Amino acid sequence: MWKDFFYYSRSERRAVLFLLTLIVLLLAAIIIYSKRDNVPLGLIENVAEVDSFLGDVQRMKKQSQKSGKDCDNRPAKAVSLFEFNPNLADSIEFSRLGLSPYVIKNVLKYRAKGGRFKTPASFAKIYGLSPEQYADLESYIRIPEVEPINREPSLSYRLDTLHKNLRKPYSEKYAKGTQVDVNMADTLELKKIPGIGSAIARNIVVYRQRLGGFCDLRQLLEVRFFTPDLLEWFVLSDSSVNKIRVNHESLDKLRAHPYLNFYQAKVILEHRKKRGEIKSLSQLSLYEEFTEKDLNRLSAYFSFD
Repeated sequence: MWKDFFYYSRSERRAVLFLLTLIVLLLAAIIIYSKRDNVPLGLIENVAEVDSFLGDVQRMKKQSQKSGKDCDNRPAKAVSLFEFNPNLADSIEFSRLGLSPYVIKNVLKYRAKGGRFKTPASFAKIYGLSPEQYADLESYIRIPEVEPINREPSLSYRLDTLHKNLRKPYSEKYAKGTQVDVNMADTLELKKIPGIGSAIARNIVVYRQRLGGFCDLRQLLEVRFFTPDLLEWFVLSDSSVNKIRVNHESLDKLRAHPYLNFYQAKVILEHRKKRGEIKSLSQLSLYEEFTEKDLNRLSAYFSFD
């Protein structure tokens, strides 16, 4: 046959080779097309088996996960039921009650964040605690109406309290009829007067310093928290006060006095600037910023030198 083939002319041999090549290409195209679009029945059955196998694997995985959770929630073998407070019980007590490590961790984490169980029903809301477990524990849960902050004060707290009490001076009160010089007494002496504590004593001293001294006992009624019934405990043996040098003091110094405000101090400075030194209170009476009451109160504290 091959000998006969070579007896064809060159053009005939080329034609035959072209036809053979075309046939081979057509067969290859048919095979490829059939593999892509026309899947054999056996192959379809194999794919179905693979899908079924994968589905079984997924179901087994889900069952494994579910059984794992059930395992976590399964109570311990040695369960001992006893009364407990879920706000104070530790991990060992919870473990004896049959709670799994997963549930115990959730309880301790809830308490660490400041959570508190107010009722037994609130304990049932802990994640991972099954209804069956809660039903077994419900009758043993004991939560007092008022939770103690600490079962017992710490040693450091008790020592600190004792130290403060030892440092705290004992203030013995004066007997009735005793009188104190209002311009000389310090806070310790003032606190010995019945009805006067640290706040009122401090207010008296501060106000006295701002005034420059008391010139009248009724000025004590201007002190914050001071009441008229306390006046009987005071005496004014020396009414001399520190005076304000009206013609020399600055704006801040003038307005610092309780009887002068900003606008009155400003008037004094403007008068000194435009008209010279102030000789008497009568010059200030010409200004609407000063009332007769203001001038009467200031008369004891002004110096015109």
